[in-house]
Amino acid sequence: MQRVFFTLLFWTLILCACSTGLASPQAVPPSPTAAPVALPVTALPPSPQGCGYQWANQDLPELSSNFQESIQALQPEAQASAYAFGENCVGMDGSVVSFTAMETDFNVSLQVDDLANESVLGRWIVQVMQVIENIPAEQISGPRPGRVSIVFQSSTAQSVLNFYINQYQELPSGLNYAELYEALHTLQ
Repeated sequence: MQRVFFTLLFWTLILCACSTGLASPQAVPPSPTAAPVALPVTALPPSPQGCGYQWANQDLPELSSNFQESIQALQPEAQASAYAFGENCVGMDGSVVSFTAMETDFNVSLQVDDLANESVLGRWIVQVMQVIENIPAEQISGPRPGRVSIVFQSSTAQSVLNFYINQYQELPSGLNYAELYEALHTLQ
């Protein structure tokens, strides 16, 4: 009985959906429309030097060298570099006309004994960020806060932590090292 009822209901709904509906008893009067205003046509200015833009990195050798020295003062076997991230202006012939930096990014590779010791990893993050925050503003390229990538390497494995400088700076004060590591780790 229910099966017949639901089948009948289904077909009723299908037929209702396909119907044209009731005609309106009154005709709809025409509504006046204003003539569109003619706007002047302006050509788009060409991009500078006929550029197409492409994401790119640019080495910052002097900053990288100074950054490497500062990080190696913390751990002699550490590796560190800095580079500008931004856009290349690529000309119509495929040549790079110019580079516009958007941010300065930092890569660090550190040796650790235990990847599970979040307190030690957090302490390393604080030490690396102290080095980065002490870099003079005139050596930083681009208007945006850069990215920091720290590779923690043990004898058997590695762990990578990526975060933006402003994410670190916006963390609540008073976090211990393990909490700091955990807060940045959850942002990934």
